[in-house]
Amino acid sequence: MDRDGQVDVRCEKKVAGERLEVRGQWASKMEYLLAVAGNVVGLGNVWRFPYLCYRNGGGAFLVPYILFIVVCGVPLFLMESAIGQYTCQGGITCWKKMCPLFEGIGYAGQLILVYSCICYIFLLAWALIYLYFSFSEELPWASCSNIWNTDACVEFNKRNLTANWTLSMNTSSAATEFWERRILSISKGIEELGEVRLEIMLALVIMWVICYFCIWKGVRSTGKVVYFTATFPYLMLLILLIRGLTLPGATEGVVFYLYPDPDRLADPQVWMEAGAQVFFSYSVGVGTLTALSSYNQYNNNCYRDCIMMSCLNSGTSFVAGFAVFSVLGFMAHEQGVPIAEVAESGPGLAFIAYPQAVAMMPLPQLWATCFFVMVILLGLDTEFVMMEVIMTSVTDMFPSVLRRPGRRECFLLLFCVLCFLLQLVMVTEGGMYIFQVLDYYACNGTCLVFLAIFQAISVGWVFGADRFYDIIEDMIGFRPGPLIKYCWLYFMPVICLGTFIFSLVDYQPLIFNRTYVYPDWVYVLGWFLSFSSIGLVPLWMLLKLSQVKGSLCQVTV
Repeated sequence: MDRDGQVDVRCEKKVAGERLEVRGQWASKMEYLLAVAGNVVGLGNVWRFPYLCYRNGGGAFLVPYILFIVVCGVPLFLMESAIGQYTCQGGITCWKKMCPLFEGIGYAGQLILVYSCICYIFLLAWALIYLYFSFSEELPWASCSNIWNTDACVEFNKRNLTANWTLSMNTSSAATEFWERRILSISKGIEELGEVRLEIMLALVIMWVICYFCIWKGVRSTGKVVYFTATFPYLMLLILLIRGLTLPGATEGVVFYLYPDPDRLADPQVWMEAGAQVFFSYSVGVGTLTALSSYNQYNNNCYRDCIMMSCLNSGTSFVAGFAVFSVLGFMAHEQGVPIAEVAESGPGLAFIAYPQAVAMMPLPQLWATCFFVMVILLGLDTEFVMMEVIMTSVTDMFPSVLRRPGRRECFLLLFCVLCFLLQLVMVTEGGMYIFQVLDYYACNGTCLVFLAIFQAISVGWVFGADRFYDIIEDMIGFRPGPLIKYCWLYFMPVICLGTFIFSLVDYQPLIFNRTYVYPDWVYVLGWFLSFSSIGLVPLWMLLKLSQVKGSLCQVTV
């Protein structure tokens, strides 16, 4: 819509004089904000940021983290939001209006989203299984009396066994054995796929069905669902935070989380991980914000939204660290071991460390239920928003086909079924090895940094930073400060390029569970997955240059 509230004709298309289904807009500003919040505030805020903070210098880690937010996170957030709001297009076709030579950025971003959809929903399926077991009379990961446990199993809630466990390297916790032997039934290597895990497959079906009905009517259904899925996790986080801070050993955990170690700032790896975390948590580089903003009114204040969502995102990450490390401090206190020995990141935190900690609390079923409900809702938002972004981008490419009654719903169903079929190899006993490869190579932060470099070049130098500033001023009624423009032109390309080069130089091959080394062919496959997305950017440039006559300047405009 324009400033007078009339329908923006740029968002509607006709075919042979026939008007297609209305593309739609958010019913209210709140729906948009909750959708963005649900997407950018995800599992990474809870299980990745706190771990990175403690591992990379505690409070000192906030220095590179905040720097990357200022020079990369916020400028990219505003850029993608403004592009979507201005072009009224998804993550691919927006580049046809902005800079056709760089349309490969859109294709690359959507392919990364497809990889992410396939990986991310596994976390929801695992959490759903854990939630089911949370209603058991005795939590199955709290004891060693189950059929899947080995003689090496140790129950951490029995403090008299702690000393024996700390002295032996041949023991494993009940939570670890529940995760590896009961849930995953993990095989000895990627070559041994083994049997299909029917529980995981059923949980995946349930999550795909939930995600399908969350977005099957586009923003009309998505905008309603986010009122619950984007807000309820904060209630769960608040409950877990209060409970964690009241546990014995919580203070030691919080100090361990934030105690500054300035010497770590001299390590380039710390800066690279800070940058990767910003790109991950801000959901920049893949067109997510572009697609969501494309349903906004033309005069929406995207600059204010950018600042609000950035503060919400980083603030949630910071507060989540207190909820996580207060509980880890309690667990270390109960076991009589250093906190470093119980601190985990990623699935290790969600499915081993935290369940093990809640098993040691009074009313463990209650706290386990709260935790896994929070995990499911945090991940569910991110998952169905990624699906919505893909649907939006593809629909905008083929509006005459997909913007007809029933077409979008059928295409969404086809997408869900195809993704599920591709996942079948990962629901086997050897599927976790494949999951790790896909997550490590196809969905890594290095790919996002690569795309950010070309976004900065295309908008800042080819389209023109001043020209884009004029567009933003026309949309929001004022001109943002010059810092963001300088970030697009100079700081962001240089910092992202340096981060990208360092990540390649400092590349470490994937090792599963710190012990299993993959065969060489797996690493080749991993690199192929990485280049399958980012390689689309230069390939698209070559294709456009070979098809269009004229100078380079004529092609890029």
